[in-house]
Amino acid sequence: MKLDPFYLIVDSALWIERLVPLGVKLVQLRIKDRSDEDLRGEIRRAKAVCATHQCQLIVNDYWRLTIDEGCNFVHLGQEDLADADLGAIRAAGLKLGISTHDEAELEAALAAEPDYVALGPIYPTILKKMNWAPQGLTRLSAWRERVTPLPLVAIGGLNPDRIDGVFAHGADSAAVVTDITLNADPEGRTKEWIRKTEAWR
Repeated sequence: MKLDPFYLIVDSALWIERLVPLGVKLVQLRIKDRSDEDLRGEIRRAKAVCATHQCQLIVNDYWRLTIDEGCNFVHLGQEDLADADLGAIRAAGLKLGISTHDEAELEAALAAEPDYVALGPIYPTILKKMNWAPQGLTRLSAWRERVTPLPLVAIGGLNPDRIDGVFAHGADSAAVVTDITLNADPEGRTKEWIRKTEAWR
């Protein structure tokens, strides 16, 4: 499986409606602490936009809703992985991405036979308080060897100036959140990411 080298992560269907039409081909909808009804509506809106623009939608965490809404890709963090019914996920034909931050989590992820593995944070990140120090590019190279032939996603503190480094050290895709959503010009920054990842597309 091949992932687009630019992996956008946003917390609403509104962001997807705003940015996917610019040419985004891989997006994760990551929403926390909302009712199932709200989540279902957000997933449906996101799915419709992604279908129109040939963009792969990945739903974070909510694997039951992902199945119910006919989506085809779910991403799980480690806590969600521990509680998820992997048999049901596979039976539904979902592709699966899993977050990792250390060796134990990598072992747990690989045991689940995912379709890709994410490592982070590569650099310091302001998105959320992390229990892990920045992993750095050396760890990214080590993960590359461990997860081959699976795609490897780098996440955490990435910006266009760091793109070359993460790809040179083995990442297949660079995931980004705040570099775009907190940017003064999210549309312009999205277009810059698309341009600067073109060489790996």
